[in-house]
Amino acid sequence: MRLKALLFFLFLSGLWPLSASARNRFIVRDTSGIHALKEACEKLDCTVVSTVDGNQNQLFFITAPSKIDPTDLLEALKKLHGVTNAELDQGVALDTGLNRAATLPEGLSDSAPVDYFGASVWHGYVNQPAAEIVRLSEARSTFHVAGTSIVADIGTGVDPNHPALQGVLLPGWDFTRDLPGGWEMRDLQPGISQRPPCTDCPVAVVNQSTAAVLDQSTAALLSGNLQYAAFGHGTMVMGIIHLVAPEAKLLPLKAFHADGTGFLSDILKAIYFAVRNQAKVINMSFDLTTNSPELSKALNFAREHDVICTASAGNDGQMEIVYPAALQSDVMGVASTDDLDQRSTFSNFGDGIVWVAAPGEAIITTYPFSTYGAAWGTSFSAPFVAGATALLLDQRPSTNETQAAAAVAHAVPIGPNMGNGRLDLVKALAANDPPGGNFYLAPSEHQNATIERGREGTFTFNVVALRDFAGTVDVSVAGLPSEMSADIDPPNIAGSGTFGLTLRVDEDTRPGPYLLTITGESGSLRHSVAIELRVQ
Repeated sequence: MRLKALLFFLFLSGLWPLSASARNRFIVRDTSGIHALKEACEKLDCTVVSTVDGNQNQLFFITAPSKIDPTDLLEALKKLHGVTNAELDQGVALDTGLNRAATLPEGLSDSAPVDYFGASVWHGYVNQPAAEIVRLSEARSTFHVAGTSIVADIGTGVDPNHPALQGVLLPGWDFTRDLPGGWEMRDLQPGISQRPPCTDCPVAVVNQSTAAVLDQSTAALLSGNLQYAAFGHGTMVMGIIHLVAPEAKLLPLKAFHADGTGFLSDILKAIYFAVRNQAKVINMSFDLTTNSPELSKALNFAREHDVICTASAGNDGQMEIVYPAALQSDVMGVASTDDLDQRSTFSNFGDGIVWVAAPGEAIITTYPFSTYGAAWGTSFSAPFVAGATALLLDQRPSTNETQAAAAVAHAVPIGPNMGNGRLDLVKALAANDPPGGNFYLAPSEHQNATIERGREGTFTFNVVALRDFAGTVDVSVAGLPSEMSADIDPPNIAGSGTFGLTLRVDEDTRPGPYLLTITGESGSLRHSVAIELRVQ
């Protein structure tokens, strides 16, 4: 039996230790609001637990005693004035039972430190076959993109202390506990949440789809332990997004426990949270076999707010319909390929769920405890496309879901039932390139962004034209405290050129770091570069 099926059985049968296991769970849309639903629940013996859609206040999570027949309660709820939908709160389980973590990639032993956009990472992480296959380095050098905006991942959370992710990781939220901080380390037993990194330790097979460089005691704790069957899943997904789009901000939204189980209501909360908190991309490395009307509504809501979504196609090795990948007007479903551009044997397929494919075998990525691991599964193909979307937004900030999907569709053909083919970042970015060319901003090298109080300093930046760009770029700066002023000379650049940013710091300016954002705009094109100014 596949691990996903086993977990799902334990989960729904109440044999797995989950909160509210003695109560049935429902999702209800009531346009009359929470007070009307609470009054109705007093008569129906149900409890309104929380709002699902944030400040819209029309979608609610409710529970009822298991003695009440769920079908009868659903029918009663649907008859209420203002209720437009009522459905069971589905249990969801991540699929980690691939039996594919036996052949370990050589790069997992390549722990030599290299600089990657200001962070020290393993050489084997940056220079792995998957990055070469999707032409990551060539895309970056050709189009001068490194990601932008906020990319959310709905999963098990993230290790907030992983050194590779520092500087781009946002706090996020833990929907399994309703706490700030989407940290998967909370699921660990006390005393093991922090272990020192061990670059010289051997590679351990943690579960059937993951291997990681771990000390012996940690490996023994995690290996084969169903309580931690999906531990590290979110950190690994985030690491792949960061590999592709290292300057994008990462928003961890924890909707799954370390055992891989979760609820649809928490997934819905995460989607609405992501939209409300300015995410431009949402990655969903999970799949449901049964569609939910509210899942469709939430993803449609995201698309209407210019959020671009990606989802894994599933790991059953079948042509089957799974969600959200099948919701192709709102989501790009992603299948898995190997290093030879063949469909991974575990990957689901079929044009009804697959928009594009991406590498999904032996992907080297970040793992909790400040180490690295290798992962197998469509869960780790989808974040390649999420990262690609962040690159498209960096290139052209106005890119929407339809445009992103059209760009990504310029892929490498790999045969039938695999959508538009295997992701090619160069082709996708070329297809998305604005007519008339583009530009990017770059600070001049070797500038010390430090100014003493009562003094001023001038820093130079370059506007670099790409592919015959000849437009006028208007330059601005944001992030200045009230005690600081700035002049930009010249404030407009035609095509390519250099401008100076002069900053004047008052005597009463508080010492410390200040993050300034310098932005260039030309029509719908908008590109920014951030500098950290230190006042002494």
